[in-house]
Amino acid sequence: MKRRAFLERIGSILAVLGLTEAEWLTLGNRYYQALAQPKPRKLALLIGINQYPQSPVLSGCLTDVELQKELLIHRFGFASADILTLTEEQASREFIEAACLDHLGKQAKADDTVVFHFSGYGTRVKLATFPETVENALIPFNLDTQNQLSVNYLLEETLLLLLGSLPTNRVTTVLDTSYYAPSTLQTPALKFRSRPESSVAKLALEELVFLKQQQTQDPALNNAIILKATSTENQQAGELLFGNFSAGLFTYALTQYLWESTPATTIQILLSHVRSSMYKLGSKQQPGLWTQKKNPQSGLIIDNLPLVSSDAEGVVIAINEDGKAVELWLGGLPLQVLEYYGVNSRLITPTGEQLIFKSHNGLTAKAQISNQDATTSLQVGQLVQEAVRVLLRNISLTVLLDSGLERIERVDATSAFATITRIVNITATEQKPDYIFGKLKNIPSRYALFSLDGEVILNTAGETGDAVKVAVQRLTPKFSTLLAAKLWRLTENQGSSRLAVKATLEMVNNISPRVVMQQQTWRGFSGESTTHKALTTPGTAIPTVPIGSTMQYRVENLSDRPIYLMLVGLNNSRSAIAFYPWEISKLADTSETKPHLREIVIYPEQAVRLPENNATAGWTLPSPVFFCEHQLILSTSPFTETLAALSTTKYPSSDQQPISPLVNALEVAQALLQDLHNASKIKVEITGTAADSYVLDVNNWASLNFSFQVV
Repeated sequence: MKRRAFLERIGSILAVLGLTEAEWLTLGNRYYQALAQPKPRKLALLIGINQYPQSPVLSGCLTDVELQKELLIHRFGFASADILTLTEEQASREFIEAACLDHLGKQAKADDTVVFHFSGYGTRVKLATFPETVENALIPFNLDTQNQLSVNYLLEETLLLLLGSLPTNRVTTVLDTSYYAPSTLQTPALKFRSRPESSVAKLALEELVFLKQQQTQDPALNNAIILKATSTENQQAGELLFGNFSAGLFTYALTQYLWESTPATTIQILLSHVRSSMYKLGSKQQPGLWTQKKNPQSGLIIDNLPLVSSDAEGVVIAINEDGKAVELWLGGLPLQVLEYYGVNSRLITPTGEQLIFKSHNGLTAKAQISNQDATTSLQVGQLVQEAVRVLLRNISLTVLLDSGLERIERVDATSAFATITRIVNITATEQKPDYIFGKLKNIPSRYALFSLDGEVILNTAGETGDAVKVAVQRLTPKFSTLLAAKLWRLTENQGSSRLAVKATLEMVNNISPRVVMQQQTWRGFSGESTTHKALTTPGTAIPTVPIGSTMQYRVENLSDRPIYLMLVGLNNSRSAIAFYPWEISKLADTSETKPHLREIVIYPEQAVRLPENNATAGWTLPSPVFFCEHQLILSTSPFTETLAALSTTKYPSSDQQPISPLVNALEVAQALLQDLHNASKIKVEITGTAADSYVLDVNNWASLNFSFQVV
């Protein structure tokens, strides 16, 4: 389509939106700038809508667009001019379809890379010509819903036909939306991106006509992959409030992982990481994949999105005029880490400049340049890698009081929580909580703790008729455990660690171990193709293993230094577990024996299996269905304080599993952080930091997360 014809076709839309032809030309010029270029190109169409005129306002969709844009430019080499964004009123159905046809369809050639992203509401809609038929639809920014009888939505089928007909097999679509109305009430910290199906409205005939036109085109479709925020119909895509900004859970977890992923990461492993990240943020949402490719989940990310840059946690987006400070985009940090990233943390550029972190506002941060003489080589667009992580020692658990509590209940709860402030604090509705305290549905006199998506935490519901203060006091041990998990999650650094390590979770059998999942630091990537597959069941993105399986970790030290190992974790009732490296030794000058905890050390170029001893190998998973989350933490120094904290438990019994319940979880978590702090031995003077903070050097620790489901 020629430019003039294109503008004529959307002229009426421009008038509705109040845009001049000159304003559209500024947008449309991007379509035609590089049509004659013969080399493979990278095109993207990113759409985000917060301010819906006839639906509750969303908060994170524009953030999602920025997350994708920064990732595509700095990690995958997209040119800014080739990324078209349609936001708010620009994102009408007609504009979206026109952009698919012209920005993507008229420009994309064989071997080009194409990315389409949508963040906004989805729903189910009846078709005007077949009212008994209901289809999935994206809700664009539409002003033409006459008395709610006709809705100008974009059918998912239309979108997939448009993208599937592009003349390249490198098409990736990301849909951060969902289609079915929430089955549970939204919580103050979590909004759902789906709207109820209208009982009277039908899809506009114009969309059906457009769909029919696409169906009559060349039926040959490419092998596009579609990454969805949800894998099943009864799930909702959520967006979470993170302090002073909101983002889609799926988009943030996806883009953050792609900042740090190794080239050999498969799509299946990608989805597993994304699912794990969303779980740690308080949601059971599971991402999904749709494609016509054979065995798509075993394909590599680089099949569709070729990487062009090294691993990074962010990028320089501005340099102050005085040359002493910079602004950074830090979308590559795990969100739970960014939230608590401490003043005087350090990042480094590939050319060696050190940047001292001072503050952040959402995903942007201010940093001071450490070496003023090196500013001549510092440029906008340079990637930055984490070098030193500073975490405050006084981090606490944050709990939101549910809005359904009555005034007197809120007063009593606030008073009860005030007695355990060193562990847990009440947070306001405009801040991101870790959990929600409220009443069970349909049982108003029974209190419990809930995740952010409204699911009750197992074993936290009290007795009917308990007073609020009694309920809070009863939960105090659980709060201590949940805070411990929050602390050891803050050590996660698979992307930034400079230790070369690889860890594999295996099912042990009589033939050969079967890989469940594998994690490795970037420095542990050796360049060979990934051959393992994470084991999943249909409809899930998380690795699954059968009940009763015997499990084992295999940990490889690919560095040139000895490393030490610890393992802690949670199950689905948020109960803490740990690996106890018991060893039996004889007491001096006596025949008596006494068990003691020993350090697990892995020497360079060697591997250990965990757990393993002369009597048994591995540990057996218990029978109830549950979700396991393990944090495998490695350090260049012994875990002296952690072993001391673990040793306060009773001695092992003959039938005790090597991975067993952890009673003093908070004490152990604080000891872990102290051991990592001691291992770092930062030589650089960080004024006012060491006394009230943990200072962790990426050269001295690696922390890998393993999350899996037992079925």
